[in-house]
Amino acid sequence: MKILKINTLKKGWADRKDLLLHANFQILVDFVEKELPFKFIDWNSDEAHINAAKEIRSLYRWWVKLRHNRPDYYKELKENEMPSLEEILKPIYFNDCKTIDRYQLIRLPEKYSKHYKISNKVIKLENKWKAEDQKNLLRLVAIRQFLWV
Repeated sequence: MKILKINTLKKGWADRKDLLLHANFQILVDFVEKELPFKFIDWNSDEAHINAAKEIRSLYRWWVKLRHNRPDYYKELKENEMPSLEEILKPIYFNDCKTIDRYQLIRLPEKYSKHYKISNKVIKLENKWKAEDQKNLLRLVAIRQFLWV
């Protein structure tokens, strides 16, 4: 039995989409760091190996250095600039049914305007990052036949 320890996920539950991404890139990291392919494989043997080596290095660098250094813009906020969880999840009533409006945050007082700006920025960035994750996962799958020593 093989066990894959995924170092980039915290213990506990993970959405399957995240598990799929992190597991595949953990395999790449283990390949580069434990199997030392650039020490044992002649990556200059043909054009396919040359291109694969570039992709392996590029994807490894993206995963280890670039992706995990994505900024957390919420750290820029002071405590009084962020709404409390109670304010965000404040129940509202529709037709005698108690529901939580996911967009209640939009109607919070003006004192959270900086939070709104950062939230909008983060939403746009998260969409960009999801697309980047997907693109790089597909790139990794495309070179999987080269992940051997």
